[in-house]
Amino acid sequence: MKRTLGNSRIKRTRKSGFRARIKSKAGRQVLKRRRLKGRKRIAL
Repeated sequence: MKRTLGNSRIKRTRKSGFRARIKSKAGRQVLKRRRLKGRKRIAL
């Protein structure tokens, strides 16, 4: 069984990095929720 993102740093950041989150409305909502929750890291 393969790992989800194949251990590739570039794939990982492109998919779930900060800039990827900012791009879409849903991504911005994710950041907002994580900020409200008080997460230490809001994105990858």
